[in-house]
Amino acid sequence: MKRNFTSRHLERALKETPLDRRCKNLAMLIFSLSVSVGLYAAAAPTSSLYVSAHGSDSNPGTKEKPFLTVQHAADVAKPGDTINIRGGKYCERLAVTSSGNATQGYITFRSEPGETAVLDGSCLTPEVGDSPMVALRNVSYVKIEHLEVGNYKTADPTRVPAGIRVYGHGSHIEIRDNNVHDIEQTYPGREGPGRGANGFGIAVYGTDATSPITDLIVDGNEVHNLQTGSSESLVLNGNVTNFRVTRNRVHNNNNIGIDIIGFEHTAPDPSVDRARDGVVAENHVYDITSRGNPAYGNDANSDGIYVDGGTRVVIERNIVNNVDFGIELASEHFGRDTSHIIARNNLIYSCHTAGISIGGYDEKRGSTHDTVIVNNTLYKNDTWHTGTGEIQMQFYLRNNIFKNNIVYVGDSNQALRSRSGRMDPNTPTVTFDHNIYYSPAGAKTVKWSLDGKDYSSFQAYVKATGEDRDSKFADPKFVD
Repeated sequence: MKRNFTSRHLERALKETPLDRRCKNLAMLIFSLSVSVGLYAAAAPTSSLYVSAHGSDSNPGTKEKPFLTVQHAADVAKPGDTINIRGGKYCERLAVTSSGNATQGYITFRSEPGETAVLDGSCLTPEVGDSPMVALRNVSYVKIEHLEVGNYKTADPTRVPAGIRVYGHGSHIEIRDNNVHDIEQTYPGREGPGRGANGFGIAVYGTDATSPITDLIVDGNEVHNLQTGSSESLVLNGNVTNFRVTRNRVHNNNNIGIDIIGFEHTAPDPSVDRARDGVVAENHVYDITSRGNPAYGNDANSDGIYVDGGTRVVIERNIVNNVDFGIELASEHFGRDTSHIIARNNLIYSCHTAGISIGGYDEKRGSTHDTVIVNNTLYKNDTWHTGTGEIQMQFYLRNNIFKNNIVYVGDSNQALRSRSGRMDPNTPTVTFDHNIYYSPAGAKTVKWSLDGKDYSSFQAYVKATGEDRDSKFADPKFVD
């Protein structure tokens, strides 16, 4: 959708405050980090190895005499090597334990250009515990490109299937243009051993307290048709920093699309146990709901993009539609927070519950503070008429900003929904201004709520709260 907003309008809307300046500094920091990641991506391979379903592991691994298994190629690969996997199905898991380096280059695993190599899990049984089809543990300077990974399934809650999983520590890891699908955890109960039944599409877990997973790129992947139980489609969790999650398509799954997580005891040191300093941009997340997922029953709780305990993340230019919650910024752990997030220039439409939700979902959760939500378009969310509306504000909020957004209210007629009052009477939960609100049903039909209080009209809400003084209730006149 296009909208008739000018850069001049944006400048008027975002008059600098100390918080605005901090956000600008954060954006510049993340931009510089992303540039440094891109510079390393230019390292050239020094030699090529080949794998074919008709090869032999006693071969030298040339194009004419390829290896038979991808794992054997991984075991003999050296920095700078590119492993070209010929088209076909390979009934094997891959464990990458060797690293490239900055001097000699990456170790790259990829489908032979013009062909599709499939790591097919239909012939395998997931092992007890974490059981990925592709595992990268404590490695650096590794690329996984243009592979198809899928058909890996279990109903055993003691087994955790995944498509691609990165563990431990490492740097300069790139997961690009892969097709990850049909990873299924189908345990029928709501709770299994420990934390319940889990599965993942792409998962990055920084489990080392002293060394992070850093300079990470997850770009251009399709992650779809997953059944993940209590877990996520594409997730960064724990000691993960300096990352870019970009241009991925995540769809038709039964739990969260993209999740940036903290405080789940993934890294033993709480001070680094949160994903941070990254960018989530230009992804398309759609057709996701937890309704019918055995871990959630009939609840619609899945987010398109979720920051749960992360910090210093820019979420921009994403399209999120037909999911339960569009974008959620919250912390599920009491005393912990999601903070210093910028969500800008996103299109969020036709979500089942709220378009944007911030704050802990009950009084036993954590807080959301110092987030900036600007220049987004929200269009006809809460399609399942849950009463959450376009913007939902929950518990433990302070110093958040919602400015210069277009909010086209859906049939639920709920623009803002607030579940709690201020933590501190002198500190705003959310500052609203320079927004455009609209409903084709008319201004009198729309409901407003802030700091735990409901208002009968837009005018009454503005007068009582002092928020949205320079905002308008007007048709945004979308071009399409």
